[in-house]
Amino acid sequence: MLNGLRSFAAVTALGMSVGLAGIAQASDTTVALVPGGPHPYFAAWEQGGADAVKEFGLQSADYKVPQKWELAQQNQLLESLLSQGYNGFVIFPGDPVGSVSTAEELTSNDATVIAAGGCFKDPSSAAFCLGTDTGNSAYIGTKELARIMGPGKKRILHLTGFLVDPNTQLRIDAVKKAAEETGNEVVQVIADIDAPEPAEEKINAYLAAHASEVDGVIATAWVPSVVAANALRKIGDKRIKMVGIDHDQVVLQAIKDGFVDGTMLQNPYGQAYVGSYAVNKLRSGCTIKADAPFKTNALTSKFIDSGTAFIDASQVDSYVNSMRDETKKLLESFDATYLSCN
Repeated sequence: MLNGLRSFAAVTALGMSVGLAGIAQASDTTVALVPGGPHPYFAAWEQGGADAVKEFGLQSADYKVPQKWELAQQNQLLESLLSQGYNGFVIFPGDPVGSVSTAEELTSNDATVIAAGGCFKDPSSAAFCLGTDTGNSAYIGTKELARIMGPGKKRILHLTGFLVDPNTQLRIDAVKKAAEETGNEVVQVIADIDAPEPAEEKINAYLAAHASEVDGVIATAWVPSVVAANALRKIGDKRIKMVGIDHDQVVLQAIKDGFVDGTMLQNPYGQAYVGSYAVNKLRSGCTIKADAPFKTNALTSKFIDSGTAFIDASQVDSYVNSMRDETKKLLESFDATYLSCN
């Protein structure tokens, strides 16, 4: 997994920034990019923030991670960063409801807040939520898995993330819907495993006892994708089909070797890059358009999709281009679509 992160960081360092706006006038915007806790998904936020500083003239856009995935830890970190002078925040809420009061505290002290990766539950003081349409991603991934498994009623194992993650229930519902629409059955959902120890324990135990009863695996969180890819490689017969999520090197290599059939890319880089850009624009006098065409999900009516794409063995070597293209597409139309600037 670490090799995958290093590979992605190396690519972004070589110039993944989309560079549409050129070098902007220097601003006093200091952005803190704060996930809910340590997790490999957010590693690309650091490079996205660094590129935003370079491209848009921000004073800083710093990646700050709570020591543990606990709401109290994130809230304490956010309050500390506010006291240090940060005036813009791109936040993955540690809890969609429990984080709302902290967002209100930040904005009441003249900071601009954007949710990224996951949303605050309405009403909140966040300008909007920029993230993967996780339900749609899980739905598309399950439809792709059904296509790969072929006709007939197939049995699907769904591996997913933390139950405190606001995206997890959206994914569970979407996978179930897509399975039912394609005449398949979700025989088991294993959740709360987006960390190495529980993922290793629960996935390997389930497959040891029930591999013969499973035709396909859909993994909708990073660590379960990695662990399941390794588990299917050990089984070795390639009968069980799998669609994962994200771009860990283990998953990408398993796609190349035929043990995994594809993965649903997200765009964490773009969340940090465009999120930092938007914070600066809002602090510079722009406002959200009254008729901005936000999407609505289960948590908020102010949602912007940061992009998703399915890739298989034919596209695995160019996955970074897919992320770059999603970011470029979003930024090209962002001002005209969402902002009113005098």
